Amino acid sequence: MKLTKVCPLCCGGAAALMTIGLTTAVMMPFTACQQAQRENPLTQESTLPFGAPDFSKIQTADYLPAIEEGIRQQRENIQKIVDCQDSATFENTILAFEESGRLLDRASRTFFALVEADKTPEIGEIEKKVQPMLTDLENEIMFNKQLFGRIRQVYERQHDTLQGEELKLLEETYKEFVRKGALLTDDKMERMKQINRRIADLQQQWGDLLPSATNEAVVWVDKAEELAGLSQADIAQCENDAKSRGSKAPYAIVIVNTTQQPLLASLDNRDLRRRVYEASIHRADGTNPNFNTFSIVCEMAKLRAEQAELMGYPNYAAYSLEKTMAKTPEAVYSFLKSLIAQYRPKADAETKAIEDFARQTSGDAAFQLQPYDRFYYSAKMKKQLLNVSDDEVKPYFNVDSVLINGVFYAASRVYGLTFSERSDIPTYNPDMRVFEVADKDGKPRALFYTDYFRRPTKRGGAWMDGFQKQCRQWNQLPIIFNVCNNAKAPDGQPSLLTWDEVTTMFHEFGHALHGILSDCQYNRLSGTSVARDFVEMPSQFNESFASIPEVFDHYARHYQTGQPMPADLKERMLGSINFQPCYALGENLAATCVDLAWHMLAPGDVPTPEKAMQFETEALRQVGLLDTQIPPRYSTSYFNHVWGGGYAAGYYSYLWTEVLAVNIADVFARRGALKPETGQDMRDKILSRGNTGDLMQMFTDFTGMQQPDATSLLKARGL
Repeated sequence: MKLTKVCPLCCGGAAALMTIGLTTAVMMPFTACQQAQRENPLTQESTLPFGAPDFSKIQTADYLPAIEEGIRQQRENIQKIVDCQDSATFENTILAFEESGRLLDRASRTFFALVEADKTPEIGEIEKKVQPMLTDLENEIMFNKQLFGRIRQVYERQHDTLQGEELKLLEETYKEFVRKGALLTDDKMERMKQINRRIADLQQQWGDLLPSATNEAVVWVDKAEELAGLSQADIAQCENDAKSRGSKAPYAIVIVNTTQQPLLASLDNRDLRRRVYEASIHRADGTNPNFNTFSIVCEMAKLRAEQAELMGYPNYAAYSLEKTMAKTPEAVYSFLKSLIAQYRPKADAETKAIEDFARQTSGDAAFQLQPYDRFYYSAKMKKQLLNVSDDEVKPYFNVDSVLINGVFYAASRVYGLTFSERSDIPTYNPDMRVFEVADKDGKPRALFYTDYFRRPTKRGGAWMDGFQKQCRQWNQLPIIFNVCNNAKAPDGQPSLLTWDEVTTMFHEFGHALHGILSDCQYNRLSGTSVARDFVEMPSQFNESFASIPEVFDHYARHYQTGQPMPADLKERMLGSINFQPCYALGENLAATCVDLAWHMLAPGDVPTPEKAMQFETEALRQVGLLDTQIPPRYSTSYFNHVWGGGYAAGYYSYLWTEVLAVNIADVFARRGALKPETGQDMRDKILSRGNTGDLMQMFTDFTGMQQPDATSLLKARGL
C-alpha cells in the first residue's frame, strides 16, 4: 500500500492532424465562506466520462480538505476491519483493506499529478501539509498490530486455498506489511516510524529544492551572435524562454534534467557551451550556495541504510532488490560488469575518434576535448560521415504528427485501439489534450491525456501516471497521462522534435499502454504495479515502433508540405541512430553504479555532505567508469530518480528491462511487428496482466525464453 506520494514512471489519415480544443480550468482560490457553500468536487464521484477529474470545478483550496477527508474515511474503514468480531477472511479483511482508501486514492492521485506537472507556490504549500499527514497514516496502518494480525491469519489459513488474483492480492498485502516492518519489535518499529517520517520530509525538501535549482541554473545570453549554430527555431525558443523567466537578458538557455544539454550539439561558441555544461553539473552542488542537495542526499542514504539494518539486511540495495526480478545486488553487479567489460575499450576508441576529428576540424593539434565539446564535434562528425543533422530532420517531426500518425497509429495497428479527441473534458493546463481510447470492439477502454510542453512549474524529465487505474472490482476504467518537457514553439510556429524526443514520446506511451490495456480485478495489482526492473520493459519495447518503416513513414512528414521524409534522408537518418553509441550506454552505466554505490553502504559508512562528490568519484573509479568525457546521466546532487522518485537502488532497471524489451522486439520482428495477432498475444500475456503473476513467467510465456538474452542489448545498440 502506497499512501505517500505516488512515484510516476516514464490514428488518423496520413497527413490529417487532429485539432486542439480543450476546456481548461481556472484555478482561483475561494474564500472560506464560498468554500463552505459548495461541495468539494474531489470528495464527490465525478460526473464526467470515465470519472475524470473535473478541473473546471476543482479549486486549489479543494485539495487539502479532500485529502483530509480521504484520510478520515480510511482510518474509519481500517477501524471497522479491526473491530470485526468474525474470523478473519479474504473478504472481510484483505478485500476490505483494498477498499478502505478509495477516496484518498482519487484525491491524492489528482493532487500529486499537479505537484509533478504544475507545482505553483500554492500547490507547494499544500504539499508541505499533505506529506506529513500521509506519512503518519502509512505508519499508523503498516504498524497496526491488530490489522496485521488479521491479515496474517488470512495468510496462514487461506494461502493454500485461494487462487489467481485473490491469492496474489493476499500475498502482496501480507508481504508489504512484513517489508514495512510489521514483524519488528516495538522499539525497532518506533524507530522505523521516525525514519519514515524523516525520509518523507527529506523527499519533500528535495522536491522543492531541485526544481528551483534547475530553474535558477538558466544561462542568460545577451546577444543573438552568441547563439551562432542554433537554428532560427531554437533561437526563437531561447527568446521565448527568456520572456517566461523574467527577461533578465534577451535570450535564455534552459537547463534540462540530464547532465548533457541538447543545445550543446549546435552551439558554436565554446565558452557558452562551457557555461551551459557547468550550469548543468553544478546546479545543486552548492556552487550557488542557495542550492545544495548534498545534506539531503547523505541523510537520506543513511536513513535508508538504517531501514535495511532494522529489517535484517546488510544494506538498502539488498533490502530493496529482494522484491525485484534481479533479487540481489550481486546479480545486478554481475549484469553490469559484463556490460562494462565490453563497453570500456569501445568507449575509449569512440572518445579518441571524436577528439581526433575535433583537432582536425579546429586546426589545433593540441586541442583537448572537454565534456561540453563532445556533443558538438560528434554532431559535426555525423554530418560529415553520414550527411545528416538534427536541423535537417526536425521539420519532419512535428509533435502533433508524431502523436497522431506515429504513436497512436502503431497502437492502432498492433493492438486495435482507436483514439478520438475530447474537447469537453477539462484539464489543468491549456496545452493539454485529451483522447478517448476505444478497443477493437468499439467499447470505451480509457482516457488518455498529453502534457508535452515544459513550463517553470513542471519538474524535469518525462513520465506516465494516472488519475485512475483500471479495476474490475470498482468497475473502473483507466485514466492515464503522459508528461514530457518538449520546447513549445512560439505562437504560429510548429513544435518540432529531435529524434530523442520522438522516441521519448513512444517510450512514455509504452507505459501508458501498460495502464490502458490492464485487465485486472484489483486496483493494487493493475497496470504498472510491477517491479521496477519490469515496469520499464513495455515502454522501452514501444520505442521500437518509432523506427519501423511503415510507422516512420506515417508520421515523419514535413510540417509545411505534409510530404514524407525523402527516402535518401530517411536512410541516412535511421542509419545514424546508433552513431557513436558508447556515450548513451556509458552515461547510463555510470548513473546506475552511482545509485548502487550509495545504497550498498552501511549507516556508518555514508560520507558527510562535504565528501559526497568525492564519494561519487571514487565509486565510479572502482568500477572503471570514471570518465570526464562520459559523466553519469545524473550526478548525485540532481539524481531525481533516486532521491526524489522510486528508483533507489533501482536505476539499473532501465538497462535490465532494455534486455527484456530487445528480446520481445525480436519476437515481434519474427512474427510480424505490426501483426494484430502478435499484439494480442502481447496484451494477453503481459500488458493486460499487471502484477497478477510471476513476471519472469510472463516474459517466458510470450517469448518462449527461459531467461533473457543480455547479448542482444549490445547488438541492438550498435555495439
